[in-house]
Amino acid sequence: MSPTIFIIIISSLTTGTIITMTSHHWLLAWIGLEINTLAIIPTISTKHHPRSTEAAMKYFLTQAAASAMILFASTMNTWTTGTWDITQMTTPLANIILTIALTMKLGLVPLHFWLPEVLQGATMTTAMVIATWQKLAPMSLIYMTINNLSPTILFLAALMSVIIGGWSGMNQTQTRKIMAYSSIAHMGWMMAVASIMTNILTMNLLMYLTMTTTMFFLLILSKSKTIQDTANTWTTSPTMTTIMMLTLLSLGGLPPLTGFLPKWLILEELTMQNLLPMATIMALSSLLSLFFYLRLTYSTTLTLSPNNTQTKYKWRFKSTMNPLPLTLLAPASLLLMPILPTINN
Repeated sequence: MSPTIFIIIISSLTTGTIITMTSHHWLLAWIGLEINTLAIIPTISTKHHPRSTEAAMKYFLTQAAASAMILFASTMNTWTTGTWDITQMTTPLANIILTIALTMKLGLVPLHFWLPEVLQGATMTTAMVIATWQKLAPMSLIYMTINNLSPTILFLAALMSVIIGGWSGMNQTQTRKIMAYSSIAHMGWMMAVASIMTNILTMNLLMYLTMTTTMFFLLILSKSKTIQDTANTWTTSPTMTTIMMLTLLSLGGLPPLTGFLPKWLILEELTMQNLLPMATIMALSSLLSLFFYLRLTYSTTLTLSPNNTQTKYKWRFKSTMNPLPLTLLAPASLLLMPILPTINN
């Protein structure tokens, strides 16, 4: 891809998300979502491979369907109320359609089937963008319309996402698919608290973005596309192997790492709202996610691969990615636990 086209695509991607996040008019929000979608599609299909083309088509169809549902719901609400204001969604049927459309945008169960396939068909860098940056626009719409969205649909989608995200991830050997199911499970945790405490939702989203970006950077630097590849990480850098292990444990939500904070606060909030069965099921379902994180941790740090020549001198091959962002993200994804009172307030 030429630098000019690359700059245009990145600018469109950023602009589309910012337009959606800053707009109060439904048409502007929809335009931002469409710019965002159309910018990421050529990025997915950069490799000119049948699998990447298929991933781009799947992404386009699902996102276009979700955007059409958002436009339909906003038009229906405008027909009834006479306003295009995002915060004035008062038509019950329009709110239900909008909730379903936003869950499809985020890849929540039962509308999650596109996410693992798209991430598997894209490159690691593009998969990182889809799993992190692409969540911002629909999440901002959820934040603005949360008082009008259907809490029943959100709770059901959250519960199913946490269960199926953990259950399906156990059966995977590809790191991109594991990160996709990890994303589904984390989105489930966010939706569980979205209609109760939006400040915890925002904190969880920021921590998810930090931890997931760190993990993708580590996978890119170590060129680990399968679980088997992670066993060779120690030949690249012992320090990176240690950071990868701690990041995986943080994603799993083990104390005293950063990933424990959002799960702790969400379970506390659900308990305070007398949603004890839901809190119990989600806490038990997080063990499923923890299993495949621990499996990756085991293969990364406790498994030594055979010392053939290519593996032994893997450190001689210089990485094309700048490791500076990793040095900034890794501490944030591991060591935010001491400042919990400040974050919570």
